[in-house]
Amino acid sequence: MPTNASTTGNNGPWDAKLQQFHGGQDWAHLDNFVEDFSVTTNAFGMPESAKLAAIQSVEHGHHYPPADQEPAKSSLARFLWPDEFKTEVDRLILGNGASELIDLVIRMAPQGTWKPGPFNTQYKEYERSARNNDYELLPSDSIDKTNVACLVNPCNPTGDYLDLPELKQWISDNVLPGGYVLIDESMQPWHSPQFREHSLTTQREYVEDLYKSQGISVFVMHSWTKLWCCTGLRLGSVVCPTADHMRAIKKIQVPWSVNTVALAFLNAVVTDDVYLEKTWKMTPEWRQQTIDRLGKMFPDWEFHGRSFLSWIWVDTKSEQVAEKAVGLAKEAGVPVRSGRPGYNLPTFVRLAVREPAKVDVLINAWKAI
Repeated sequence: MPTNASTTGNNGPWDAKLQQFHGGQDWAHLDNFVEDFSVTTNAFGMPESAKLAAIQSVEHGHHYPPADQEPAKSSLARFLWPDEFKTEVDRLILGNGASELIDLVIRMAPQGTWKPGPFNTQYKEYERSARNNDYELLPSDSIDKTNVACLVNPCNPTGDYLDLPELKQWISDNVLPGGYVLIDESMQPWHSPQFREHSLTTQREYVEDLYKSQGISVFVMHSWTKLWCCTGLRLGSVVCPTADHMRAIKKIQVPWSVNTVALAFLNAVVTDDVYLEKTWKMTPEWRQQTIDRLGKMFPDWEFHGRSFLSWIWVDTKSEQVAEKAVGLAKEAGVPVRSGRPGYNLPTFVRLAVREPAKVDVLINAWKAI
């Protein structure tokens, strides 16, 4: 049955009754747009070499994309596992953003209960999919083990992060035998040049042992649209526990879900080492500079999240102040993400790490708070 468009309410283009709210929509409706602080994308924008490859690929838009996602899939495998990519690529599959793969994996998962990570909130696509697939939703602080667990690590928006020993312990404490675990590491590559050493993607022996001993299937999810600032292209991947799990996803995935332009972008971007080096160097510096500036203006505000992250989760301590901060930022052409819609944390706002000149605009807008 058609749904009346009025259900969008105050969520802009989002249908509040049917869709999960997400940042990144305000920019298109602002005549004075300067910068989008509402999304957690890379401050350096799209890498130029990959952007050029994507533009050039339009020349092949009259052909279907490759059904095996190659050579982009193998190129991503080489990025994730520089030395072992040939033995790991069969566990990898690409998707139309992480959102498609989240939904496919949860549809494959055993029925029963679903549980989020241990933080006070997290990225909501996992919950949306679980709800749509009729799981019983457990709260994050439930002591019960669950059939399906989904943990965002680092956690967007809260900035919490579990190191590998903590992450493995959480899985052990929270997942039933035969269960599924979805670990979202979309923001984990910001960690450092050594990010792979801290990633679950490199823990193949642990993942295999867990599957053989308890039947627990661990999936590592990535949205690549944040690290490489290409949200409009829709690029995601999942590292499966086995090649059989990957084939099970492929069986129910619609063909050609990743288009030619996105595949060309991915194939090129994974080789741009200069882009990543400046990301690892400047993101923590700009993040701390922004915190220092805001801390002087608003000494009561609290700033959350690890130093390497591409955003700052801010508790203003006041619903009225947070609402005013969101409104002023939007009026100045620098929208931020309110903690109210989706996260139900109305004293919080989330702002992306951006270059100082763009932060100046936001700071000036917030002088009126």
